Amino acid sequence: MTTNPEPAAVVSDRDPRSERGIALIVATMATLLMMALGAALLLITTTETKIARNYSTSSELFYAADAAAERAVDDLASIPDWNSVLAGTSASGFVDGLPSGTRTLADGSKLDLTELLNMANCAKATACSGADMDAVTTERPWGPNNPRWQLFAYDKLNDMTPTGTINSSFYVTVMVGDDPSENDDDPLHDGVPANPGAGVLALRAEAWGPRGSHKALELTVARVGASQLRGGSLPVSGQGLRVLSWREIRQAVAPWTRGPTG
Repeated sequence: MTTNPEPAAVVSDRDPRSERGIALIVATMATLLMMALGAALLLITTTETKIARNYSTSSELFYAADAAAERAVDDLASIPDWNSVLAGTSASGFVDGLPSGTRTLADGSKLDLTELLNMANCAKATACSGADMDAVTTERPWGPNNPRWQLFAYDKLNDMTPTGTINSSFYVTVMVGDDPSENDDDPLHDGVPANPGAGVLALRAEAWGPRGSHKALELTVARVGASQLRGGSLPVSGQGLRVLSWREIRQAVAPWTRGPTG
C-alpha cells in the first residue's frame, strides 16, 4: 500500500499583528491627497485668473464704448444739419474707411460692419428692406419711427488721438439714428420744431475685444436750445449737446463676429 505524503505546511513567521507596510500605504495615500489638493489649487488659481482677466476686459470695454460715445457727441455738435447724418452722408472724422466690410480685431477675429448695421436695423445679417426696418418688434416697437441706424464713427480706439497716447487693442463703433420719440414717420429726417423729437438723436456706442468680448451703450442727445432754429429750419452750428438718457445694453456675444478661422 502506497501513501502519498502530505504537502508540507507553509509556516510564516510574520506576526498577524505586525504593522509592516502600513507606512507605505499611508505615504501613498498622503501623496495622492497632496496631488488632489495641488490639482484643486491649480484649478482655483486658473479660474481666479480668468475671472480677473474677464473683469478687467469688461471694465476696459465699458470705458472704450463710453469714450467712443463722447467722441461722437463732440463731432455731432459741429454738424449743423443732422439730416445728413441720418442719411449717412456725414460722418465723424474718427473712421477707418468705408462704413462696410470686415475689420480684423486684435485677436484675429473678424467684425463685419455691414452685418452689424443690418442686425441693428432689422435683426438679421442680410440686407434690410423698408418693411423689415419698420416692423414692430420688442426691441423696435415704434414702427415707421424706428431709427434707421447709420455708422457714424468706427475705428481702433488707439487711433482716436493723433498722439497715440491711448494704448488699447479694442475696436469701437458708434451708430446714429433718429430719436424714436418723433411721430413724423420719417426716420431719415430730423423732426420739425413742433415735433417732440426735434433736435434729438439716438446713439449706440459699442466696443469689441478679444474672444468675442463686447460692450454696448445707448444714449440720446439733444442740442442745447434745440428749439432755437436758424431761419426756422436748421439748428445753429456749434451749439453744445446734452445727454438726455444713457444706458448699458446687456446682450450675448454678437453673432456678427467671427473667430480667426471664421
